[in-house]
Amino acid sequence: MLAFTLRRMLQAIGVMIVVCALSFAMFRFAGDPVSQIVSIDTSTAERAEIRKSLGLDDPVLLQFGRYFVNAAQFDFGMSYRFREPVAKLLLERMPATLELATCATVLAMTLGILLGVYTALRRNSWLATLMQAVSLIGISLPTFLIGILLIYLFAVVLGWLPSYGRGETVRFGWWTTGLLTTSGLKSLIMPSITLGLFQMTLIMRLVRAEMLEVLRTDYIRFARARGLTTRAIHFGHALKNTLVPVITVAGLQFGSVIAFAIITETVFQWPGMGLLFVQAVQNVDIPIMAAYLLVVSLIFVTINLVVDILYTLVDPRLRASAARRT
Repeated sequence: MLAFTLRRMLQAIGVMIVVCALSFAMFRFAGDPVSQIVSIDTSTAERAEIRKSLGLDDPVLLQFGRYFVNAAQFDFGMSYRFREPVAKLLLERMPATLELATCATVLAMTLGILLGVYTALRRNSWLATLMQAVSLIGISLPTFLIGILLIYLFAVVLGWLPSYGRGETVRFGWWTTGLLTTSGLKSLIMPSITLGLFQMTLIMRLVRAEMLEVLRTDYIRFARARGLTTRAIHFGHALKNTLVPVITVAGLQFGSVIAFAIITETVFQWPGMGLLFVQAVQNVDIPIMAAYLLVVSLIFVTINLVVDILYTLVDPRLRASAARRT
């Protein structure tokens, strides 16, 4: 098990080195950093001096090594537009993104599992058929269109919820949250539904498929032959074995939720890392773009690593397979 964990960690470090190289390439080929810093009337001598002070005249390998060491220390340089450290900007926006992603994932997991179990156990009912049809809509519609429709219905027509922003927040050190205020909770509802709808439909269909597969296994037939109650069979045996792959997929999808929160944050003007990235793209703020790529990749790789290790601990078949490889 230790060898398996070390191997996965080495693979994760290798992925981050590749991502860091791609991020560094943005500085080299996505435009001249000096042109983004200075004004139009800056002289050639001043430009050369700035280029030298930034180390842009050094060999490429030396620049990459320096960039990698700084990134490992979460030093991503200064933003061209905001004139502030990029790490500080991301740290200020991170609570909003993580709060939105967490609420969307919890919503998707809760409703997805409940609806998936219902559609599996009552698969011939008209309500289960309706849920299946609605789930296709949730998968097919683009995220931005869902957000716009929710804004039009609940903000413009009904006037129940705010159409943009995060509402009033409470600060705990560097962390800010809107979960403790009424306006913050109202502002969180529509973005969470928009971001979690696709994940909810995915989990619902996965739970349904896995539940139907488990209900056809021999040990479920044996449980029925022993005279166990229907509730014990469905929730004590079938659902427990169904949730193992579902939790794995949900853990990996959490990274996707954070990465694809860009569209949701843009539609609702949610002050998170995704909106900061969009603003950086509009202003060609390369340090923010590169740092966002690294941070999201780090979240992806970390979640993937943790899920792989936990899944191996839960499933004895994978644990035995990992032991044979070592």
